[in-house]
Amino acid sequence: MIPMLFVSVATVGFMIERGLALRREKILPPSVLEGLSDFQKTGNKEKLRRSCDEVPSPLSRLLVCSLDHSSQTRKENQDAVETQARKEVILLEKWLIFIEITVGIAPLMGLLGTLHGMITLFGGLSANFGAADPALIAAGISVTLNVTFMGLAIAIPSLIGWSFYSKKVEILTAELETSLGEFIQVLYQGRKKAE
Repeated sequence: MIPMLFVSVATVGFMIERGLALRREKILPPSVLEGLSDFQKTGNKEKLRRSCDEVPSPLSRLLVCSLDHSSQTRKENQDAVETQARKEVILLEKWLIFIEITVGIAPLMGLLGTLHGMITLFGGLSANFGAADPALIAAGISVTLNVTFMGLAIAIPSLIGWSFYSKKVEILTAELETSLGEFIQVLYQGRKKAE
């Protein structure tokens, strides 16, 4: 039970951390989106860079990366942004692997605890063959099944959290991709298309 309690506390901690880290305003800050919208109207790169520097975020870092490579061809710029985007997605997915592992391991830990308890219970009964009290057996089985219950009680919320945060990362990644695509389109508007 102690390892399962540790796993459950750690999983709750990681879920809270991801909940705070994956807020839309932290990934796509309104001030940076405003600066991006302003850039699309005015073409003012310096103002956009200032808004990115003021509010560090995945969107800010991707826009700065694209601005830094704006003198290169569109293809080279997109390649640089894709490389940076992979790093940003890894940061967005941080700790999700632990939550995913918890989904699989918690029921197995519960089953292992149940089996260990049953082996201990029936091992004790065989030593005292003939003196088995049915109430004592029922109490022993109840205790061992509590471990299975605990495993499932950890796994089910972990599965919900993992599914929710995985989908949230997917949605935020799509929004980042859309914003960057629109930015690069405006950045290279009027230039000869480079293949």
